[in-house]
Amino acid sequence: MIYDNILVKDLSDEIRYITINRPKQLNALNKQTIEELHDALDKAEKDEKIRVVIITGSGQKAFVAGADIKEFMHFTPEEGQALSETGHRLLFDFVEQMQTPVIAAINGYALGGGLELALSSHIRLASENARMGLPEVSLGVIPGYGGTQRLAQHIGKGRALEMIITARQIDAQTAYDYGLVSEVVPQEKLLDRAVEYAQMILRNSPQAIGLAIAAVNAAYSREGFRTENELFGRAFATEDFKEGTTAFVERRKPDFGKKG
Repeated sequence: MIYDNILVKDLSDEIRYITINRPKQLNALNKQTIEELHDALDKAEKDEKIRVVIITGSGQKAFVAGADIKEFMHFTPEEGQALSETGHRLLFDFVEQMQTPVIAAINGYALGGGLELALSSHIRLASENARMGLPEVSLGVIPGYGGTQRLAQHIGKGRALEMIITARQIDAQTAYDYGLVSEVVPQEKLLDRAVEYAQMILRNSPQAIGLAIAAVNAAYSREGFRTENELFGRAFATEDFKEGTTAFVERRKPDFGKKG
C-alpha cells in the first residue's frame, strides 16, 4: 500500500502501523490525508489477520497538529458543515466504530483534528513531550470532528469546556491526570509500549472485543454530534471566523469583534 501522506507497514502478522507523514506541516490533516487514512483503516478492518492498528505521526514534534486551515478558510457555512460530516464519516466516526482496536501513539502535538483523532481511538498513549488541545475558538470556529462530544465523554463536561473555551493546551502529565491518556512514556519507548498494549489485546477474543467496542459506543447519543456538525458550519458565516483564519495564515493575533 503506497500513499502520499501516510506510511503503512505491518509490525507483525496481526499489528498494522500507520504513520501520518507530513512533517513539514506537522502532520496536519487535509482532505487527501483523511481519505488516505480512511482507505488504510478500511483495509485493516477488512483484513482478518490484522487484530490491532497503531496510529502515530512522523518525526518527534507532532502526532497531528490540527487541520489544514488554508484548505477551508473560505468555505461557506454549507461547505463547513459538509466538511465536518464527511470527516466524521471517513475518519473520526469510522475509527471509533471499528471492531479492530486502534491505539493512538501521541508523539508530540495533538491539536484540533489531531486530538479529535486520538479521542476517536480506543486507547491513547502519550510521549512525555506531547501537548494536547482544541484551539478552534482562537480561529473563530468550534471543534468540528467530534471534539465537543468526545472530550467531555473522556474528561467530563467541566474540564472539557475549560479546555475548549480557553483554547488551552495541556501537557502529557495533565492529560494523564485528566484520564485523557492511559500512560505517559519517554518518546523513544512510545512505540514499544503501544506494541505491548497491542499484544495484551491479541490474547483476547477478537469477536468479543468487537462486540465490547460496539456496546460501549452504544452508551453515547449521536444527537450531540449532529448538533456539532450544524454549529461548526454556522461558525463559517461569522466575521470572527474570517478574521481568525486570516490572522492564523498571516501569523498575527486576531482582532475579534463583539459577541452575538
